[in-house]
Amino acid sequence: APDQNNTLNVWTSALDGANPRCMTNEKGDPIEWYAWSADGKQILYLHDNAGDEVPHLFSVDLTTDNVRDLTPFRGVRAQNVLIDSRHPGSAFVAMNLRDRNVFDMYRVDLQTGAITLEATNPGDVLTWKADSNFIIRAATAFDGKTGRTTIRVRDAADKPWRDLVVMPSERALFAGQVVNGSLIVGFDPDGKSLLIDSALHSDKGRLVRVDLRDGHEIGVVAEDPQCDVAFEDVGRLGMEPSVISNPITDAPQAVKFNYEAPHWFFVDPKLKADFAEISRQVSGFVDLVSRDDADRIWIVAIRRSDAPGKHYTFDRNKKKLTLLFDENPDLGKFKLGTKQPVVIKARDGLEIVSYLTIPPGVEAKHLPLVMLIHGGPWDRDDDSYDPEVQFLANRGYAVLQVNYRGSTGFGIKFFNAGNLQVGLGMVEDVFDGARWAVDQGIADPKRIAAMGGSMGGYATLRALEMRPDLFTAGVDEFGPADEATGIRTFPKYWSNIVARWRRREGDAEHDENWNRKISPLYHVDAIRAPLLIGQGENDPRVTMVNTEALVAALRKAKREVAYVVYLDEGHGLARPENQRDFYGRIEEFLAKHLGGRAEPWKKINGSTAELR
Repeated sequence: APDQNNTLNVWTSALDGANPRCMTNEKGDPIEWYAWSADGKQILYLHDNAGDEVPHLFSVDLTTDNVRDLTPFRGVRAQNVLIDSRHPGSAFVAMNLRDRNVFDMYRVDLQTGAITLEATNPGDVLTWKADSNFIIRAATAFDGKTGRTTIRVRDAADKPWRDLVVMPSERALFAGQVVNGSLIVGFDPDGKSLLIDSALHSDKGRLVRVDLRDGHEIGVVAEDPQCDVAFEDVGRLGMEPSVISNPITDAPQAVKFNYEAPHWFFVDPKLKADFAEISRQVSGFVDLVSRDDADRIWIVAIRRSDAPGKHYTFDRNKKKLTLLFDENPDLGKFKLGTKQPVVIKARDGLEIVSYLTIPPGVEAKHLPLVMLIHGGPWDRDDDSYDPEVQFLANRGYAVLQVNYRGSTGFGIKFFNAGNLQVGLGMVEDVFDGARWAVDQGIADPKRIAAMGGSMGGYATLRALEMRPDLFTAGVDEFGPADEATGIRTFPKYWSNIVARWRRREGDAEHDENWNRKISPLYHVDAIRAPLLIGQGENDPRVTMVNTEALVAALRKAKREVAYVVYLDEGHGLARPENQRDFYGRIEEFLAKHLGGRAEPWKKINGSTAELR
């Protein structure tokens, strides 16, 4: 929650909401991942510097308020933090301390701060997993040369690692655009099997048990014929299968799937009954956030597309649900838009799960339309609450989000359909979505904008270049205009991403013809629509040199472009002051070119924006 300086810090309170207390005092950059230590005496959190994506792991003592940097190494990134309630004295954290390209696993003593190397990365490991004895015994690895994903295990801390399951490139699931995605859920309570997310023997990712001796599939725990096991964001740049497990036994209790909307596949009937009771008392999708050691008191989040989340305590014995807090109570007095799932057929018949949001109280007819394009490209849109969508709908725009081919979550065939289609078939799916909205009478064909961040920003640039007849305006948020430059300037620890990118989307770094074909920088003459471009000066992924080259080329071609740089941001806008500044510019820009509503833009105190 924001502190007195409007910086997102970590707060604590009693379960009834009494005695709220700000426990961290970070300046400027918000805290994006935090967790209790296993003994409840400390809060652990990751924090970087001005968006540089090199976070350190910190702890704050709840009694003394003492803050300690547990990974005090310059230029070293901390990630893949593991905590276990059965082993409260320590935590695991992966760091690229020994080699900036790879992440070894270290045990951190939470009392003394002592760090011990527990697992050395041979060069291909993305993430590590511990067993019930809190020993690192499993890893997800990726081979850039072959595209294979491997589940690797060892029988004890002093035993050698061995390959358990090998997934060829064409059968491998991918946990979003991340450097530390995992396909391992954990060790089964019987100690004889491992729970993993696998599509080796199906088109969709399923939760399966594999034998720890030879990796053969013992059985399917959960599956859905339409979609993969959902992935959960577990900290900045981290994804893992969304599975609720018993905190004491590690037994799987529920598995999340998400085709058009999320739902739980329940393994544990008691958990199913409790979720049903919560759903009886309040409307929305139920997420289990945390639980006490006795598993009697839960904290749950209720999610809806048309309202910010609400958190409740739930007493399992009394079946009592009590509101803990509302994520944004000020919006309670407003009617917000609802995301409507629609399945759009692409030009080749491929079914594209999409989400349409109409301004509340407005007829869905001949509206200005914003095609809001997700990044990744190995990611997806869903029906969760999205402040950006609500902002656009409030200003009078219909918003359409399409999960173009290659988006994750819809099975192997759909994912592989995106191979070598970045900037090509993926963007054409966006065109198909826009045409659908026009054909349905929803969108005014003369008032359509493209908008997106990162690869969504790239797709926006490609859309304006490839279909100048279709788009009236574009908003590019830190999108790479030159693919080769983007790849060359990636951080060292993105080596596995670069390898995967070359296999999936072509080698733009070394194939100049391919790079020129798919990079908007070389086609600015085709762009006719005005552009608003936002960029973080410290962006480690899409660096300033990439965006500056685009802006220079646009201006040389005498195209209309507004370019704003945020001096203390990285890949995305994290600080609320900068967010308000940029969205103020967006609404003014879209109102000018599409005719929606807008408040007069005004300077935001504390924003580091520079119009260049």
